[in-house]
Amino acid sequence: MPKRKRGITGDAASRREAIRKRERRVVETEEERSRRLSTMAQRGQDRRAEETEEQRNSRLSNMAQSGQEKRAEETEEQRKENTFWGEQKEELQGMLPVDGRQLENVKGELLKLKKKEAADCPTMAQRGQDRRAEETEEQRNSRLVDYGTT
Repeated sequence: MPKRKRGITGDAASRREAIRKRERRVVETEEERSRRLSTMAQRGQDRRAEETEEQRNSRLSNMAQSGQEKRAEETEEQRKENTFWGEQKEELQGMLPVDGRQLENVKGELLKLKKKEAADCPTMAQRGQDRRAEETEEQRNSRLVDYGTT
């Protein structure tokens, strides 16, 4: 049997850091909370604004694929267990030091961003198709060379 490590291991350190963050959130004012959520949303928007159309399509495709794979691999027993833990989480929500409204607000912000992103995808895909339909053979070849495929 391996010896038990003394001191703070990586897991313990990250647990303590998570606890500190939760404690800070409990005492934060509405203004601080609003600023924090706004900053989080802005960072996500900035990240998405910098990605190219191909990167976005690839990211969304990967997300959809991994979700399908996860659902395909999930057994009936796992589905029941996940439902059980979801219900337990709701029950425990009131006991946690984190304000339930904070969690709901973060979820709401993320949902808004996901909906906006999903709404933008068909428009962006159509623009790409239109652009490719209008390009000359020379432009197409140049574009393919730029992507490293010939």
